[in-house]
Amino acid sequence: VQLQASGGGLVQAGGSLRLSCDASGINFRLHTMSWYRQFPGKQRELVADISNEGTRNYADSVTGRFTISRDNVRRTVALQMSSLKIEDTADYYCSVQYRGRRYWGQGTQVTVSS
Repeated sequence: VQLQASGGGLVQAGGSLRLSCDASGINFRLHTMSWYRQFPGKQRELVADISNEGTRNYADSVTGRFTISRDNVRRTVALQMSSLKIEDTADYYCSVQYRGRRYWGQGTQVTVSS
């Protein structure tokens, strides 16, 4: 299983970024795909996930600002982040649970400045 994330960067508060994750090694359309984030010194926390049927779930802190989507043909999962806040600054990881194990992408850094 390989997950390749991209799209992080530096943005001003109130701005937008789009993260994307390419997946391989799994039957992508069958699996829930997730985005997590990790603040320095903290454990990773779930930001959003999308089931194989398209059901979306969001952390309270991002509801209404972030949108997760998937493209089963391109085998990608995206996270559109809008109205970004300084407290959204973190490393973001795409992830999938597959055969009893959670797999992670390499992480992409998002920095929101004032």
